[in-house]
Amino acid sequence: MIRETLSVMRDFDRLRAITSILMRYGWGDIAKQLGKGSLINWTGRAMNFKASRELMQLPSEVRVRLAIEELGPTFVKLGQVLATRPDIFPQNWITEFSKLQDQVPAVAFADLLPELEKALGQSPYEVFVDFQPEPIAAASIAQVHLAKLQDGTPVVLKIRRPKVQERIDADLRLLAHIGRLLESEVEEAKRFHPREIVAQFGRSLKAELDLALEGRNTERFSRNFAKDENIKFAKIHWDFTSESVLVMERINGIPGHQLKQAASAGLDLKLLAERGANAILKMVLIDGFFHADPHPGNVFYLVNNQLAIIDCGMVGHITHERRNQIADLLAALVSQDVDSIRDILIAWASEAGLYESKLDERKLDADLDEFIGNYDNAPLKHIRFSALLNDLTTIMRENYLSVPPDLTMLFKALITLEGLGRQLDPDFQIISYLTPIIKKIIIGRYMPAALFERGRHGIASVAGAVTGLPGDVSQVLREAARGRLKLNLDLKRLDHFGHQLDHSTNRIALAMITAALIVGSSVVMTVNGGPTIFGLPAFGFLGFFFAFVIGLVLVFSIWRSGRD
Repeated sequence: MIRETLSVMRDFDRLRAITSILMRYGWGDIAKQLGKGSLINWTGRAMNFKASRELMQLPSEVRVRLAIEELGPTFVKLGQVLATRPDIFPQNWITEFSKLQDQVPAVAFADLLPELEKALGQSPYEVFVDFQPEPIAAASIAQVHLAKLQDGTPVVLKIRRPKVQERIDADLRLLAHIGRLLESEVEEAKRFHPREIVAQFGRSLKAELDLALEGRNTERFSRNFAKDENIKFAKIHWDFTSESVLVMERINGIPGHQLKQAASAGLDLKLLAERGANAILKMVLIDGFFHADPHPGNVFYLVNNQLAIIDCGMVGHITHERRNQIADLLAALVSQDVDSIRDILIAWASEAGLYESKLDERKLDADLDEFIGNYDNAPLKHIRFSALLNDLTTIMRENYLSVPPDLTMLFKALITLEGLGRQLDPDFQIISYLTPIIKKIIIGRYMPAALFERGRHGIASVAGAVTGLPGDVSQVLREAARGRLKLNLDLKRLDHFGHQLDHSTNRIALAMITAALIVGSSVVMTVNGGPTIFGLPAFGFLGFFFAFVIGLVLVFSIWRSGRD
């Protein structure tokens, strides 16, 4: 508790700014709906004190989206992630979250220059030829400038904004506190594990801050597509690249949102959609390493209907086992196999600790039957993958199941891909591209080479267990003979008792600190001279003030433990 309190105090200025924005947008009303008489409810009443009357007329989801936009890059990116979680939010909230755009005004180059010089070791005007201080694009984490190398090679510089890392770190610490608060105060939130969502989001966002990592991601994609001449990635110039600056090849192509220009140039938009879909699906289902944000701003159209993909900072990883599960789920959807769909959904929820005893499997089967019936015999061009995914995750939410956090980025990538594909081709249907890849994966499992490899691993595992058994038994007997044999029991009640003991120790420590501050401050008050506050000795006054604050924390902790 002491550590968490100090952490919040460390980010007090940022917390005050966030609270001010939330109050203005009337988030207190939303907090009261969540809190149901708890601490969040009390906070909600306080936060409504300065709510704008004009803004309060807007729907809750609109106010949330507007507040997120004003809160800055961390919250905007979190909102974009939440837009892929229809298992948590209803469709009207998902629609609002989908409107969040990562576009911000550019930083003045004078503010950017010191960090750039530090990263390069000298002035950019000495390193590059024709360096352009005016950015061509700006986002929440970095902005983009044009230049040329000394040999005349055109390059792009992606430069991290100054102090953005410190601000994002502070936001992530505060979000972690919010996640813990939601799990403890909002019963409905517990099954979605908000702390795990925040933790995974934080890992992804911190990875985006490292521009050298983005360069390594780009080179990994290049290797994965080395045999595909239709998909291009920029070359990275490592001599000038660091954690805060990425220098890469300048790609001359038609931006992804310039469809009229692409058509005028004689490019085949349907073929571009097909190649883009095959590329992303290969990343997801074959490579297990995928670009998590394939929107038009991250794509260029090149001659001969080639595509160049940029901005590889946000990526996702899918294990081999998970790829097989995804293939099985999609195959079950195509074949209308309700039993297989149900088993996969329950397995996902169970492995993430999200399986609920409230689940009624008969109701789940009925919902899945209705879901399959809605898409039965529907023409592919009329089926939107995003709508299908929304319907499926809604069923999960209503049946007390949840999507594992590691699938969040996958869903985001596939929904974004569908949006890009439909811009290029109104009849674009991602399912038509999924089917042949799924068949290839499933058939590949039963090819002789795959069967031999699985058999070899199985035999090796069994042989290892058998050959290691005598040694394991001998070790157990030796430990028992020496009186060092240990038996570990995982008892939830003992864990709970340990947590209670830990909280009690923290409260005792707080009480001792408060008492020491009061005694020490009383002594200081009797000493004349030195600085004063309100006519009282400054150190004595500050001592009493901190004793008062810690006392409040102690009283709140005791009150809350009584409620628990």
